[in-house]
Parts: sequence; structure tokens; C-alpha cells
Amino acid sequence: MKILLLGEYSNVHATLAMGLRELGHQVTVISNGDFWKNYTRDIDVSRKPCRWGGIQLLLKLWTLLPQMRGYDVVQLINPMFFELKAERLFWFYNYLRKHNKRVFLGAFGMDYYWVNTCSTTMPLRYSDFNIGKELRTNDDALKEQRDWLGTSKERLNKKIAEDCDGIISGLYEYDVCYRPHFPEKTCFIPFPIAPTTSLTPLTSLTPLTPIRIFIGISKQRSAYKGTDIMLKAAEAIADKYPENVVLEKANGVPFATYQQMIESSDVLLDQLYAYTPAMNALLAMSKGIVVVGGGEPENYEIIHETELRPIINVEPTYESVYHELEQLVLHPERIPELKRQSIAYIKKHHDFVKVAMQYVDFWNR
Repeated sequence: MKILLLGEYSNVHATLAMGLRELGHQVTVISNGDFWKNYTRDIDVSRKPCRWGGIQLLLKLWTLLPQMRGYDVVQLINPMFFELKAERLFWFYNYLRKHNKRVFLGAFGMDYYWVNTCSTTMPLRYSDFNIGKELRTNDDALKEQRDWLGTSKERLNKKIAEDCDGIISGLYEYDVCYRPHFPEKTCFIPFPIAPTTSLTPLTSLTPLTPIRIFIGISKQRSAYKGTDIMLKAAEAIADKYPENVVLEKANGVPFATYQQMIESSDVLLDQLYAYTPAMNALLAMSKGIVVVGGGEPENYEIIHETELRPIINVEPTYESVYHELEQLVLHPERIPELKRQSIAYIKKHHDFVKVAMQYVDFWNR
């Protein structure tokens, strides 16, 4: 098949393209590389950070229109698949719909259905927008609500979701938000992870002292993702057990640099308010790194996993994170088995070629 993947989110499309090419398909990735993360793409459509950035991007996209037609499948990473105002994207979506056989929407992150569901019916015990039945009021949550509720972004998301040929959810959380509205055309497919040359050999998974704990920090979204709480807990553990713990932090570094920094880690602190491991955590797990973050029962149920339990699940509280980290420090003998399970989990559920086959099957179905 001839496939066009538009937009990027945490390396999902770049990795999916690798798997599809392994299967013999012709794939083009057009994206901005997910901003500063700078993921691989075939055609770059980054918006320049200047006054006329939007106009320059719009003109570039106009010149690329001939390269965005004639595909068997077009997949959009998000309703906001280019860095333009939602009002302008209606036209581009209609163009893609008219000049290609099938168009699919990814439910991979921030969009209307995610914001609205977590802010109203609240089917999740906790999320980016709620804790129990209480709405979170941090600046990022409020900003996303203003952006997506009652706006042109909402109208665009609804139009694409209603009109497209199918919707792929990448996490349990997003599936919960889309399936009630589109049960016939929503399909859950795990995120793809490509093998890495640095994959830890099973023979080397021995307890190490000190335990190396890694956390990535995005200053703009620290409270929103719970990094502030996780960091405080990790710092407290490092202070209490200075001979047993080394804490390493990364602040807004490109993907290539991030990968290098994480290589020597034993434990990764991931998103606090997640039910499931997303791309960052999955990549770490593929390297034999133990993830502390989202590993709720629903995560294992949606992929029908009954044996492997590699993720150290935490509740969205300081006390929960502190307790689980302390248990790791006090019982480092657990780490080798958790590392082994992490690698096995990725091979079983997230292998990039296996995942690509699931996409092809759904697109054809």
C-alpha cells in the first residue's frame, strides 16, 4: 500500500513507518518532528518561530499538496495535524479526503474527546483533568479546556472523527474517550517500539548499587503531568539513601540526547496521572529500564496480558511515589526480574512490525 502519515507525537508515526516499510509498504511521513524532540520525518513542516511563521508554513503546505494525494491510506496524528489554526485545517482535511482513498484519525493525545470526557463524565479515576470527581485546576488543564471546549478545535475534531474511515486509539485512556461515541470504527492498537542496539542483554540484568533513577522534566508542563510531585519524592529518597540512589534529571532535551542520557538508568519516573505507559516509558522498558508510573489493571486488560507485570504502578500522590521508590531501594533484588519482564512486555505487545501488521489489518478492514 501507499501510506501517508501526517504529524508526529512522541515518535509514533516515525516508528510505525519503520514497521510498515519492513512489511513492504511505501510510506511517507510529513511532520514537524514533534517540535524540539526532532523525530525523523521524510518531509519537514516545522513552523518557524517568527511573526510570519504561520504564513510561511501555509505557503509551504500549498506547494506540498501534490505530494499529499493518491494514497491508499492517510493517517492523521491528531485533529491538529499541522501547526495552523483549526479554521485553516478544515480545508486541508477536505482536500485529503477528496484526493485519497481512506483517511484515519489517531487518538493519541490531546484533543476534544480526551478533554471533554475527562472534564465531564470522568470515567477514569484520575487523569490530566480530574482526580476522582474533582476537576484539576492547574494552569495547563485550564488552558487545554479553553482551547478544546466550545472552539474551532472542537468542531474540527468532531468533523474528522465523524467523517473519517476509522479511529485508532493508542492507550486505554484514549480508547475510553472515543469508543462510546464511535464503537463501530474505534480500534485499540498498542504504540510501536523499534528495537534498539542498546537493548540490555538478559545476562547483564543484575542488581546494581547505587540504583540510578531518571526523570525527564518539562518545566512548562511539570504540574500538569505530575513531574513536580514525582521529582520531590525522588529527591527525598535520594537524600535519605545517598549511598543507594543516584538521581539524574533531563530538562527539555532533543530525542537523541534523551536516549543517550537514559541508557545507564535502572528506573524511569514517568507520567503520574497515567493509567498506561506511553512512548517515553515504553522506550525505556525496551532498554530494560524499570518504569514507575501508569500500570493500572486496565492497562493489562486491554492487551490481554495475564502474566507480565513489569510496571510499578503509583497512585497520583507524593506518598505513593515515595513508598514505591523506597521499596525498590530497600529491595533491589526485585529489579532484575522487573527489567526482564519489561523487555519481554515490549517484545510481546509493542514490536514495531507486529504493531504495523495490526494497523494494516485495521485499515483494510
